[in-house]
Amino acid sequence: MPEIRELVQKHLAALESAAYSPHTLRNRKSCLGHFSAWCEDRGIEKAADISLPVLEAYRATLFHYRQSNGKPLGWGAQAQKLIAIKSFMKWLVRTHQLPFNPATELELPRKAHHLPGAVLTISEAERVLAQPDVKTPLGIRDRAILEALYSTGIRRTELTRLRLCDVDAERGSLFVREGKGKRDRVIPIGERALAWVNLYQRDARMQFVVPPDRGILFLSQRGRKIRANRLSELVRGYVKAADIGKRGSCHLFRHTMATLMLEGGADIRDIQEMLGHAQLSTTQIYTRVSVARLKQVHNRTHPARLTKTVGELSI
Repeated sequence: MPEIRELVQKHLAALESAAYSPHTLRNRKSCLGHFSAWCEDRGIEKAADISLPVLEAYRATLFHYRQSNGKPLGWGAQAQKLIAIKSFMKWLVRTHQLPFNPATELELPRKAHHLPGAVLTISEAERVLAQPDVKTPLGIRDRAILEALYSTGIRRTELTRLRLCDVDAERGSLFVREGKGKRDRVIPIGERALAWVNLYQRDARMQFVVPPDRGILFLSQRGRKIRANRLSELVRGYVKAADIGKRGSCHLFRHTMATLMLEGGADIRDIQEMLGHAQLSTTQIYTRVSVARLKQVHNRTHPARLTKTVGELSI
């Protein structure tokens, strides 16, 4: 029987041929490389030697592992490594490398349900949007980017991939190419955001184009597609400059869009479609952030609602 490392390479090749994204392939390669090295250190060289107790021992290793800063691996990092192993073991059975799957009973660590770190109010969002110097081509570009993020809740990588042909001005929509899970979707974009995108295309974009024009919508100063990390730095800088006492970047606008639309009466399934979530449970986190409806119920039903305001109190 081939050694674990050889089987890992075959598994990764199978994922690549199945059109898994480069990002997923990099993650799986890293996770399975870590696992196979851990196995080798313990004399486990063949797939047949991998049992449920071995997998449980590896899970315990991940739990007790400490990073260079002394912090443990988060739930996501632990789960990512174990999910890669479960997928690998399932493939081994499917390709008749193993008679049964020892990872079937392997449980993932419990997911912590954290709320989004910060959400902007309408006035705070407007303050951030007003930061770019729109007297310059760069400022027009940045204002268009911020408006698009705020209006659509699009992910940063999705925004960097937008092409000129993805903007449908007549229908007021964006075509999002290969979002998470390689799912395309069409989402609405508001009139104001669309106006800024059109202004950028008309008056600023050609300032950045370096022939041949490949049709990327938002260009860097060197005429290339903006890197996702650079986009985060750019948006984070404007949030900081707005001096609103909150931190965040592209995802801050994603959280804000979803929360404000829910508070405005949008259906949770419509928000799910806009955000490109495969599972409704992923979207439902925003129902715990949106307190507008709870506030209305509280004001209507709590017995203290009839007491005097602070300004009317006499002490």
